Amino acid sequence: MEIIVSAVLGELTTRSINFFINKSSKPTLLDAEGCLRRVVLRAIVIIDEAMGRQITNEALLLQLDMLRDAMHRGCYMLDIFRYQSHDKDDAEDQSMSHSSLFKLNYIKGFCSSSRNAQISKQLQKAHDDLISMILNVEELVTFLPRYPRLYRQPYSMHLLLDNCMFGRQMEAELTIKFLLHTQPLGSEELEVLPIVGPGRVGKSTLVAHICKDERVSNHFSEILFLRYNDVKDDELAAGLREGCAMKHQSHVSNSENVVRLLVIVELAGDLNEDAWNRMYSASKYFMPRDSKVIITSRSDKIVKFGTTRALTLKYLSHEAYWYFFKTLAFGSMDPEMHPKFTQLAMEVAGILNNSLLGANITAHLLRDNFDIHFWRKVLDFVKVLTHSLDLIIQGRPAQLERMDTSYKNLVVRHQYKCPSQEAAPKIGMVDVVYGRAKPRGKFEALVWRSRIPPFYNYIYSCEIREQNTKAAKRKRSLENRVTIC
Repeated sequence: MEIIVSAVLGELTTRSINFFINKSSKPTLLDAEGCLRRVVLRAIVIIDEAMGRQITNEALLLQLDMLRDAMHRGCYMLDIFRYQSHDKDDAEDQSMSHSSLFKLNYIKGFCSSSRNAQISKQLQKAHDDLISMILNVEELVTFLPRYPRLYRQPYSMHLLLDNCMFGRQMEAELTIKFLLHTQPLGSEELEVLPIVGPGRVGKSTLVAHICKDERVSNHFSEILFLRYNDVKDDELAAGLREGCAMKHQSHVSNSENVVRLLVIVELAGDLNEDAWNRMYSASKYFMPRDSKVIITSRSDKIVKFGTTRALTLKYLSHEAYWYFFKTLAFGSMDPEMHPKFTQLAMEVAGILNNSLLGANITAHLLRDNFDIHFWRKVLDFVKVLTHSLDLIIQGRPAQLERMDTSYKNLVVRHQYKCPSQEAAPKIGMVDVVYGRAKPRGKFEALVWRSRIPPFYNYIYSCEIREQNTKAAKRKRSLENRVTIC
């Protein structure tokens, strides 16, 4: 009995000592950062391997998507840690403004006294979340070797993001699965997949990549694109009949020698239900069996036209957007070797509000001008442009200031896009804004030429307005007079 009591007391004593040691010896910031870094590397290895495989299982794709989100959050927290550490050592640099970055959820409420504790807590949470996700994707790791490899050139990461679609593997595979699905014999239903999402979220990009996939291009005899800004009356049905008639006349068949059509209907606005019913009836009449329709729109109203669950695209999370922006901005350079540049890039990315077009334009501008003074200048300028960019995205005229010509007003009247085969303006919008080009009057400027399908040119219709200096002086004097009173 004495031996048992002694053993029990010894075990209790040991546990008590371990408990107090664990409570008193909290991990340091460097320990938490090191642990998270190692787990992030493990996640990146799994994700890179999965990205090189042709995964078709919906559950595995969902697991991969969740793991990727957790990895982005982990990378984001590591950069936040480096940002805070560098900011503490370089506090005398008053040109850095942190207002945009501090709006992000992870560092809300930080103050000098509790900053380390807050960061350590967030690092630990990101570590635990990512560890949990890695343990939950054991099936993904087990089944990966069973899926065929995708052919990929050995690009560096920034070139890969420049030339490939980012963060839409699950959505792409789900759409391809829908397109390759074969209907049972006797079925006369025409299958329709609605794809919805806000403007510039990547609907056209997703569809273009899917259509270039060999599995899709070999499955369908023809792919027909119908684009409408505002569908009225019988335009949709008429366009479909003409398009189908043209395609049938070409007598092009796929590798299986079976005629199937894929119709992509891109809508800028809403679609009247009567117009859709006409189009659907025409489709069933003209299109062969196992043909498919994809309809894209910003409006959720088209969801009811689908014969399967709609695919909804959302903007990238802050963490995924930062991962995307950082990779493009630094290119082949290591951001950890340039902490001041990383600090500025995080602020720029926070201001751009998840705009993919803005990320491409600004990141390439920064990468081509790797100078700390220029990056600070871009940051200050992007802060001023925030409201104007929101107006442009909404399709409303907006006034922009130019860096070196404040005495002139640059007005963007509207924006549009056109295929890359069409002639594009020789003037670049970046050159106009940053003073390298000085056009006069009304002109068109090329904002961005996409390097991935569907290879659109994004164009602004602009005007340089001469400012009336006398009227401006009179207005200021009146304002001053009112202020004095």
